[in-house]
Amino acid sequence: MNALARPTVSVALCTYNGEAYLPEQWRSLLEQQQLPDELVICDDRSTDGTVALLKQLATNAPFPVKILVNEIQLGSNKNFERALSQCTSDLIFICDQDDFWLPTKISTMVNYMASRPDVQVAFCDAWVTNEHLQERMGRFWEQVRFDKTAQQRWEQGEEMDVLLDGNRVMGCATVLRRELLNEIIPVPTGISGYIYDGWIGLIAAAHQTIQFIDQPLQLYRTHSQQQIGIREEAPPPTVRVQDRFSRNREHKLAPLRSKQELLSLIGQQLSDRVGAKAPGLLQLRQRLAHYTMRSTLRSGRLLRIAPVLTSFFQGNYHRYADASANRLAPYLAALGDILE
Repeated sequence: MNALARPTVSVALCTYNGEAYLPEQWRSLLEQQQLPDELVICDDRSTDGTVALLKQLATNAPFPVKILVNEIQLGSNKNFERALSQCTSDLIFICDQDDFWLPTKISTMVNYMASRPDVQVAFCDAWVTNEHLQERMGRFWEQVRFDKTAQQRWEQGEEMDVLLDGNRVMGCATVLRRELLNEIIPVPTGISGYIYDGWIGLIAAAHQTIQFIDQPLQLYRTHSQQQIGIREEAPPPTVRVQDRFSRNREHKLAPLRSKQELLSLIGQQLSDRVGAKAPGLLQLRQRLAHYTMRSTLRSGRLLRIAPVLTSFFQGNYHRYADASANRLAPYLAALGDILE
């Protein structure tokens, strides 16, 4: 893409039984200060009047509209994958059927990407609303714990570490460069906690080419029929000090082993796509080494002291502590690794 030329814009919209909400989302696309160059719609075999409505709306659209209806139901993850693969523009915006874009969303994010050719993926914030797009109930990032501390870590180059704490990238608030699709697609299955948008975030974080735009540029509708909804990470259960002397060792190690296995899987999947030397993978490997150490500690307490203290003084117990935990959590985790 010529850096001096205006990048072209595709919007990838996925639908499924969205007849009730589509007119408002469609109106928000028409009211954009910068209209898209194409709208690609993939419908996952809706059983209501969604497809007929789309065809009606497309008739008078001021931009080309491509409507694809899946031969078999793919599910939201693969449906977005198909929609992305059909886009032809320089930049691709991902769109849900039930939200509402503020008029400056496309122009703001396009200008950001045009001014930052090194960035491959950017995502914005959103106002969380009720089913009727009313009552702004706070910002989406608050719901997924992308707070100022996480943002500061991100700006210091810890994008991968922040995303491994839990996905912060909402697909419908994301813009990406089309050339990145070669590494994103196909979206892997079986990575717990990461659907298509989380995978996009991990791929870009591996390259250290993902940034956030600290503006709420859309309304995020919450309702009972959402396929995904807000995926806030639940904090881990609290372990009391006295429990650390009586808890079954296998019970203690189980979540650490699960974490180690998940990190190993993510690392392998990312290495296969972006190459083992991608700069962001160093953070993943360091985290994996920490959880591998913790999940494979020897049964003898004396043998655990050296590896635990080494990792503690390297700052790993603090670095990988849950964001919702209190300030004593790193000390208690290290103590538990030695004693339990």
